[in-house]
Amino acid sequence: MACARIGAVHSVVFAGFSSEALASRIQAAKSEYLVTADHGLRGGKRIPLKEICNTALDHIKDRTLVKSVMVWERKFEGVESDIPYEAKERDVRFDILVANQRPYCAPVQMDAEDNLFILYTSGSTGMPKGLVHTTGGYALYVSGKL
Repeated sequence: MACARIGAVHSVVFAGFSSEALASRIQAAKSEYLVTADHGLRGGKRIPLKEICNTALDHIKDRTLVKSVMVWERKFEGVESDIPYEAKERDVRFDILVANQRPYCAPVQMDAEDNLFILYTSGSTGMPKGLVHTTGGYALYVSGKL
């Protein structure tokens, strides 16, 4: 909902995907920003999300495509704390970024046919395909009026 509020088209990618799968989706959508966490937890195991993102970005031919990677740290302990992952020049510590923002963000007005998010198919029978959902269509769907 935060992405919709600021008019940002987004695509959620399953944390269990490989770096190659993530790279292909970033390239296909021409994503300029990547939001991740330093790591995730699944079934009691630690998943190195930032490491997967770093590897994915290494697979992308156009090194200028992704402008920033915003990284939420699960155990953020302040500005002076050590960064718990391999930081790159384009990385932004999410906790610090959010702390420096206004507490209110006015919503961006969107037209019904403006893109809201991209949902990719699994790619099990070929290259994944990005299905674009529009603002109005999705709003109708979640309202239960369809």
